[in-house]
Amino acid sequence: MTPDEAVKDVNDAKAVGFDAFALNTHDITSSWALNALQYLFDAADQNGFKLFISFDMSWRTITPSQIPSFLLNYISRPSYYKISGRPFVSTYDGGFIANSDWVSGFQQPLISQGINPYFVPSFGDWSGWPNNFFSSYPSADGVFSWESAWPDPGTTISNVSDVVDQNLAQQARAAQKVFMMPLSSFQFKYLGPGQDWYRIGEVNLPQRFEQILALKPDLVELITWNDAGEGHYVGNFFAEQIAGSPIGDYANGFDHTGWQQLVTPFIKAYKSGTATSGSQILPPGSAPVGSLWYRTLLKSASCSSTIQNYQQGQDTVNYAVLLPSNGYTIRVYSNNQLIGSFAGSAGLNYGAVPGLRVGGGQYIQVVNSAGSVVASATGTKQVAAQSSNSVCNWNYEVVGLS
Repeated sequence: MTPDEAVKDVNDAKAVGFDAFALNTHDITSSWALNALQYLFDAADQNGFKLFISFDMSWRTITPSQIPSFLLNYISRPSYYKISGRPFVSTYDGGFIANSDWVSGFQQPLISQGINPYFVPSFGDWSGWPNNFFSSYPSADGVFSWESAWPDPGTTISNVSDVVDQNLAQQARAAQKVFMMPLSSFQFKYLGPGQDWYRIGEVNLPQRFEQILALKPDLVELITWNDAGEGHYVGNFFAEQIAGSPIGDYANGFDHTGWQQLVTPFIKAYKSGTATSGSQILPPGSAPVGSLWYRTLLKSASCSSTIQNYQQGQDTVNYAVLLPSNGYTIRVYSNNQLIGSFAGSAGLNYGAVPGLRVGGGQYIQVVNSAGSVVASATGTKQVAAQSSNSVCNWNYEVVGLS
């Protein structure tokens, strides 16, 4: 990362409606990681944005006792995110470490210096997860349910569930603590045996919008802004970020910023505190906004079986459209053939429409009551029956309405 890229990330995310970046890291010593943190904190300080550190404990390269001295480099920055004056800290995993070790290694050394961290971890790797969480981890100020952002891995098609989220939200409220809920589009990785997988993305994003508004968590974390390796980025990723890896083979040229048309109104609806359903996620003006997305390789491609959970994928053209009122029709096309037509209603409309076909002509149209096309989104990439190279690319082509 460069200083200019950090400024762009901060300003772009702020324009979408985000309040902060969760800086997820497994490396607290290498110069590339420390430089990136420096650039991001400088950019956030200068542009009225917030940041907090989320430690990726799954790598097992960080121990709780290493965290205090590292955090002291950042928590005094104006941009460090705080709740009630306390610096916010999160994790991915870390449930293999006992509560007592988190207290003695992480919290007490900071408290002894007058700093009381606000700790909201995701301990999905804890053997008792998610039940009785605060009984086993009373030191936590809240809990984050990272892995519930997608359906469980498996061989059958299933929608994303909020059962774990509901469980943890109830526990947090009973303990007078906070619950942070994850939001994500999908997950795709193709980095070699054991590192090739797919987590459902057909209409996962709008389904999570609805679940979040219904459950009203205290905080929401979108996964992610820039993780090209796992495919769920909605913002920028830069060349040096993926240099020396095969990530570019499936991420380069696949722009996901079209999803931002949906994310911005969702953030506004969530922050209102009154929205409880998708019908209350409205476009920012009088025109429809939304996105089209589809995979550019059919599920029947011979290479698909190399991807874990490939059975959950569907050959669909997917859309989500926010309408200002009733009276619109949403038409979905594949290979220039109409495969679905749906009456729209005010707020969030979405669907995964079967019938994705080989070739070009993947697009959606929003038609008003007079029969005029008032918005459309057309894919720039053709769909293939088989991969033309060694990469079985299940990344999404994402296009916003215009």
